[in-house]
Amino acid sequence: MGNADFECPHRVAIPPTKPFFESLSSNLKETFFPDDPFKQFKNQPLGPQILLWLKYFIPIFEWAPHYTLDFFKSDLVSGVTIASLAVPQGISYASLASIPPIIGLYSSFIPPLIYAMLGSSKDVAVGTVAVASLLMAAIMGKEVSPVEHPKQYLQLVFTATFFAGVFQASLGFLRLGLIVDFLSHATIVGFMGGAATVVCLQQLKGILGLVHFTHETDIVSVITSVSSQVHQWRWESIVLGCCFLFFLLLTRYLSKKKPIFFWINALAPLTSVILGSLLVYFTHAEKHGVQVIGHLKKGLNPLSATDLAFGSPHLLIAIKTGIIVGIIGLAEGVAVGRSFAAFKNYHTDGNKEMIAFGIMNIVGSCTSCYLTSGPFSRSAVNFNAGCKTAVSNIVMSIAVMITLLFLTPFFHYTPLVVLASIIITAMIGLINYEEVIHLWKLDKFDFVVCLGAYIGVVFGSVEMGLIIAVALSVLRVLLMIARPRTLVLGNIPNSTIYRSIDQYPTAEHVPGILILQLEAPIYFANSNYLRERLSRWITDEEERIKSSGETSLQYIILDLSGVSSIDSSGISMLKEIKKSIERKGFKLVLANPKSEVIKKLNKSNFIEAIGHEWIYLTVGEAVTACNFVLQTWKPSPVAAAELDSAVNSV
Repeated sequence: MGNADFECPHRVAIPPTKPFFESLSSNLKETFFPDDPFKQFKNQPLGPQILLWLKYFIPIFEWAPHYTLDFFKSDLVSGVTIASLAVPQGISYASLASIPPIIGLYSSFIPPLIYAMLGSSKDVAVGTVAVASLLMAAIMGKEVSPVEHPKQYLQLVFTATFFAGVFQASLGFLRLGLIVDFLSHATIVGFMGGAATVVCLQQLKGILGLVHFTHETDIVSVITSVSSQVHQWRWESIVLGCCFLFFLLLTRYLSKKKPIFFWINALAPLTSVILGSLLVYFTHAEKHGVQVIGHLKKGLNPLSATDLAFGSPHLLIAIKTGIIVGIIGLAEGVAVGRSFAAFKNYHTDGNKEMIAFGIMNIVGSCTSCYLTSGPFSRSAVNFNAGCKTAVSNIVMSIAVMITLLFLTPFFHYTPLVVLASIIITAMIGLINYEEVIHLWKLDKFDFVVCLGAYIGVVFGSVEMGLIIAVALSVLRVLLMIARPRTLVLGNIPNSTIYRSIDQYPTAEHVPGILILQLEAPIYFANSNYLRERLSRWITDEEERIKSSGETSLQYIILDLSGVSSIDSSGISMLKEIKKSIERKGFKLVLANPKSEVIKKLNKSNFIEAIGHEWIYLTVGEAVTACNFVLQTWKPSPVAAAELDSAVNSV
């Protein structure tokens, strides 16, 4: 059944083979430099080239010359607004990490200055992150007690921050941001929701006025700890906490309903701190069971480079914690930057963001700061306040500096219950139940990933939730690779278009021809599955033809348009499929193989084995060629006699 007489209008070309090192260089460039960042430096004199390098690695040199007074007015308002949020949040999140509250303020002074110079986002507002703070306390608090050994614990926090920065900067410099991509959207929604729930549960200590509380983060341990201390609940703290929680939630609701009132929600935490401090000061509530922050040291960040515990027996725990919180910080910060950049129609460079976050955490660890990123709540306020550039971070930093120099004594009487209310209000925004419902409707597997992450965090631990979420995400990637989709194609009536019969019920089977489409690269991981699946498709088609009495099957067309690459295992699979098909008396035909695929098929002599005349540019041309042969082929007398005998026996 040859097709030597059929003239194909287009032949599949075999691209010329590139030298090994040229091919390797091209592949590495596509893997690590898909955006071709160094194109602008080509053919430039040394002087302009140095200036371009400075602008590339230090973005402030790029936009600062074009900075205007109008920009500054907007950034000034934005910076003061986020500073009013940064002070109470910094103090609150430091308590989550079980470190002195002043460290939270230090962390809103130095890191924003670093980011303003190195970051590529105009809208990200740098600050401490609740989830990362909780992670640090949950992981390192098991090794070193922050109560019994506060200095040693604080040294571990600085060390973990240092390694988080090194890890983040390394990903940026090595262009390995794809590692963060393993935290899928569903993973982040579930993990953040679970972490927010855990953080809210931890705040019951402050709301109820408890002195002793469990160090575990799972819901069972928290409920057990709370219920076993009912006799120690302080009604003063409960009343105060409920009042401020209602106030904060009300302002949050109003700002969501009327975005023009965003400033009400932004100023609400600082207002709560001021009102709470005044109330405690005038009523002496600290003498009636309402716990307060106490003394906060005045002055700017002391150096802490000598506190980095590289020789500590707990160094491995610090490295592990640093990597975990580094990934979480990157996932949130980079995602937030991209989201707001999309609103304003500009581009953020993910690798630059990683470098900026990494360097600011390395510098921060040496200046008494712990892990910082681009938290969504603060960045959203910055965006809504109308910021134009990263100067808003500089304004915030200056405002925090003034607070550190002159205003810290005013926070002495700030009640811890107010800080707990601020944290709960911020965390409620991270429990995105609407997105969970959307995931259920859109993709059930994504919903399972999201739910797995949430349950792991809430009923297990923050680490367990993260592990479950990443494991499920990786499992999905492996399943997509190991179990790719294969489709039967049919002809759309009155056209030369061939589409999936499942998707287009009107598509018709082509008599005597089975068209199969592969939708993934063919690798060692899926070659055995594809061999079995293709064989089953052929068997099913034979049974369908037998039951319907249609023209007997003669050709198997494989549409390779979805196969971007193939390895040696894949080529071996195709050879086995070819032999299996030919043993049944059928002919294998290939359609639309990609450049990389056709090159490897040529090198493996598969093209010679199948015949170049059986490889076509489109499915339509392949079907036309097969129909041409079916219509012109005449069976031999022996074959005709066998056919008549078979018909008579039926």
